[in-house]
Formats: sequence, structure tokens, C-alpha cells
Amino acid sequence: MTVAPDRPLAREITDILVTHCGLDPDAAAGTPEASLEELGMDSLALLELSAVVADRWRVRIPEQAGRLSIDGVADLVARGADPPGHTENAVDIAAPLPLVWEITNDVPRWTELFTEYAVVEILHRDGDTVRFRLTMHPDSNGVSWSWVSERTADPATRQVHARRVETGPFEYMRIHWRYEETPDGTRMTWTQDFAMKPTAPVDNAGMTARINTNSAVQLAVIKDKIERAYAGGTR
Repeated sequence: MTVAPDRPLAREITDILVTHCGLDPDAAAGTPEASLEELGMDSLALLELSAVVADRWRVRIPEQAGRLSIDGVADLVARGADPPGHTENAVDIAAPLPLVWEITNDVPRWTELFTEYAVVEILHRDGDTVRFRLTMHPDSNGVSWSWVSERTADPATRQVHARRVETGPFEYMRIHWRYEETPDGTRMTWTQDFAMKPTAPVDNAGMTARINTNSAVQLAVIKDKIERAYAGGTR
């Protein structure tokens, strides 16, 4: 795929070069086919370009980038960019919102609610904010994944905001739960925004697929357990 000079991505690359690397905008506009080296970009300028591109698009610019034109760099970024991950999954639960809220925010008992967690260790509480360590059941390779998360529940708005403190293979992981009353009970929605580290064994798209698949499984389990608890009056 080739990115034309008037495309937004090429303009963004130009702006980066002008703002961060000292590129003369008139020279760039007057010689669109020139390489970055021909436009006067030295090794330090290319390092700065690489840093900004890596931060913004998670794409690594090769050492030979100086031989590329602005269009060539834009083409490279377009082919290599891995958009941040985003998932949204919801479930309708035939139980009143206060009950759904109580059960799903009882973090110490998540091992009873989720099928994937073996241990929950509460590390710190401060009002409606809790920091805790989750340890999963061993995977097919016998590895028990573990990490620290922090979540803040807002009973007034019926929303929860959480994040991974120990990010592991993630650059970041932010989670938003929201609860809404429905005519038949409660709708609970999970939204996750994240990006994987370049060293992670899976990219953003791959993790998006994994999260969507696993969320569907866990939401179905949670729905069944809460509806059973409500019907049986056990909670």
C-alpha cells in the first residue's frame, strides 16, 4: 500500500519531523520525493522520529529510514501499525441491579464467580478502591499467570474503573464496568482498552480476539450463577 503525500498519515509524519526533528517545512513541500537524508535529517533526528513513531503507533523505524521519503515512512507506518485493543461485551442478567452489583464487586469471592481465577489476594483498601493480586488456574503449559490490579467502584453511578498495576505483557490495560437497570433485570457491560508490548507473544488484534472469546464465556457463567442465587434467595 502506498500513502499519497496528501493523506493524513503522511501529514502526521511531516508534522513530527518539523516539530521534533527540525525539518524545514518548505523543503519538505518543495521536494516530496526526497529522502529524509536529502532533507537534512541526521542520525539524531532519525532517532527522535523513531521514538515518536514507536510511542504513537508502536511501529519500529529501521536504521535505513533515512533513505526513505516522507511517503515511504508513512507507508511503513501504515503497514506496521497495530491499533490499540478495544473490546466491549455485555450480558443481561435476570436479577435486580443491587444484587448484581454486590456479587460482582465482591472481589475476595471472585474465585467462586469466575472459572479462571484460582487465588484472589487483597493487598490494600482505601474507601471504594481495592488493590489485589489475581492468580489464574494453570494454563495448558502449567503456567499460573498472576498480576496486581486496582479497581474503584462508584455505587452512585454504578460504574467501576480498573487498571492493571503490574502490566505484564501489556503496555497498559484499562477496564470499565457499567451496570444498567433493564425491564427484566440488569445489563452489565465490560469495556477493555489496552495495548500489548512489542515483546508480547500476541499482538493487539490477537489479544482482542482472546478477550472477546473469554469474556463471552465468563459473562455466561456469571449470569448463570447470579440468576441461580437470586432464584434460590441465597444472596
